[in-house]
Amino acid sequence: VNLDGLAGLEPVARETAQDLVYNQLRKSLICGGFDAGDVFKPADVAARMSVSSMPVREALARLVSERALEAMPNRRVRVPLLNKDQMRRILHARKLIEGDLVKSALPHLSADVLSTLEVFADQYEAAAKETEVAMANHAFHFTIYQRAESAVLLPFAESLWMQTGPYIRAASRLVSTPLSTSATQAHHDITDAIRRADHAGLVTALYRDISAPFDVLEQTTAQIWGVKTP
Repeated sequence: VNLDGLAGLEPVARETAQDLVYNQLRKSLICGGFDAGDVFKPADVAARMSVSSMPVREALARLVSERALEAMPNRRVRVPLLNKDQMRRILHARKLIEGDLVKSALPHLSADVLSTLEVFADQYEAAAKETEVAMANHAFHFTIYQRAESAVLLPFAESLWMQTGPYIRAASRLVSTPLSTSATQAHHDITDAIRRADHAGLVTALYRDISAPFDVLEQTTAQIWGVKTP
């Protein structure tokens, strides 16, 4: 059989129902689409997404393994409750992992990548819906992190972003000025540091960006810890 004519073809990714369910739930978690304490029944999720229960259970189990959700009795899962000690651990881990990723990525951030980052920064600033804001922010950061070419650290960063979502959702309800205001300036500081090849300035701007919602929660006396947010 002559296969020469197939030389220009590329493999086609096959996305399963589990992948589709997982990706939608992952996106919602990153975007702060769920409150801490929200409980999911696989059957309810399956009915909502018009799929069978099996891919839903598999997707939920995957998210539990990534610590974005936690298992409960009767096959239910929930978004973990807000916990101040856990919040501090998440922030500490994000600084370690994302700080390492940006430092490793910096030598590989070309002018083309910088232009892409500026586009995402503009999209973030112009976004009106919370989902659009969150996804533009995710795209901005992971455009940088992917240039570190670290197959080990990237999955940890993704997991931590999913775990952060409910905290950002809670923090956003406690401030009069949108959290996106400080992030907008941080994005500009990050791109400026990249342009200067300034390692220290880049990490400082990154830390300020990812710390903002956690700082809000550290300062609040609201009764949000360990209970389902309203």
